[in-house]
Order: sequence, then C-alpha cells, then structure tokens
Amino acid sequence: MASTNNNAPKIKDRTIEDFKGRLIGGAARPNLFEVELAFPSYVRANTETLRNSRFLVKAANLPASNINVIDVPFRGRNLKIAGDRTFDVWTITVINDTSFDIRNAFEEWMNGINKHDNATGVINPAQYQKDALVYQLGRNTQQSTSGFPSNIKSGLPSGGATYPVLKKYVFHGVFPTNVSAIELSYDSSDTIEEFTVDLQVQWWDAYDANNDNLFSTEEQPVDTPDSQGS
Repeated sequence: MASTNNNAPKIKDRTIEDFKGRLIGGAARPNLFEVELAFPSYVRANTETLRNSRFLVKAANLPASNINVIDVPFRGRNLKIAGDRTFDVWTITVINDTSFDIRNAFEEWMNGINKHDNATGVINPAQYQKDALVYQLGRNTQQSTSGFPSNIKSGLPSGGATYPVLKKYVFHGVFPTNVSAIELSYDSSDTIEEFTVDLQVQWWDAYDANNDNLFSTEEQPVDTPDSQGS
C-alpha cells in the first residue's frame, strides 16, 4: 500500500493568487538602486561631484557571499571543510559627462596610490581606502509605504516623498585598481560615453530596511559626502 506524504504541496495551495500573495512588494527591481561614493582627502572631488555620482553610476551589484572550501582526502573520498571568506571585486559602470569630474576623481585617486611618473604614492591604507555604499530601493514612495521608518532614506534631498531603502550594503576599505578605457570612434553615433571602475573590497556589511546590521558586526564610521567637509 502506497504511503501518503502529508507534506506534499497541495494543488489548491499553489494557485497564481497564492503566488501573487507571496511576491511581496511586487519583487525587487534591479534598476532601482543608488550608489554613494567617497574619495580620499587628496582627491579634488567636491560635493557636487559626489552628488552627481548618485545619478551617473548606472550599474553596480549587490555583492556575492563567498566561503572557500578545504577538501580533506579520506579513503578515496573528500571531506569538505569550510575555509576562509573571500570578497569579490566590486565593479561599477559610470556615465561620463562633459565635466569628466568622476573619471578625473578616480584617476587622481589611483595616481595618489602609485604616481605615473615615479611610482611613489601614499603608503598608509587609511589614506587611500574609503567606504562606498549601494542602496536597493523600493518602488513606493516613503510617505505611502508602511513598515519603513521615516529616517531610512536613499540620501535624496530632504522634503517630500523619498524612496524606501529595502537593503543597504556598505563596502569597507575600497580602492580602485582599474579605470577602464573609453573607446573613441567616428563610427560611434547615438551613444554616450561610459566606463567601468574595479574596486577592491576589504569586507562588507549588510543592513535591512530598518537600518539594522544583519551581522551584528562592530560599527565602523562610514565615509559620506557630508563627512568629507567638501
């Protein structure tokens, strides 16, 4: 006699209406995000440059979480043991406006680390490593969304409705190791220039919609445009 699995999914509980009820908020959207950059003090990036970067960083990513594996051989089999955590390079794509301010800032940042003409540069990591943030934003305005505290904002100008922040990642100790080329060609038309920047990451923190640290890691000061005194 066949046994009955009482935990098997019931067809009546798997309708499109049930699925709709589980898709909270209509799902997160990859085009609703904002990046907040900070530059070392030796970089001539003013407040306007930092504000512009919130609009002109057109692509980024929410980071992967990686733990390496140690294989320990035993009698023809491998026992898998958790190894060390690693952090991927964080790559952003930037729209290049005619001021070149953001590209100039990244080039100056890298030149401070290792100068073009004599290979000298700052040697204290605190002098060239900064914090960067990426916000995953929601679709509803802050004023019409329940469950999101009023102090959680995307960093847009105060006053009026703002986007709710669904999640925030803080990348600690980042610095650029590659600013990509911008290809120029007579054949290019109906397009605008953009470039990518590869940023090395020491580690990252994640915060939920209530701005609570998900890992309960030690709070670190976060570099923001306001804290740079520009």
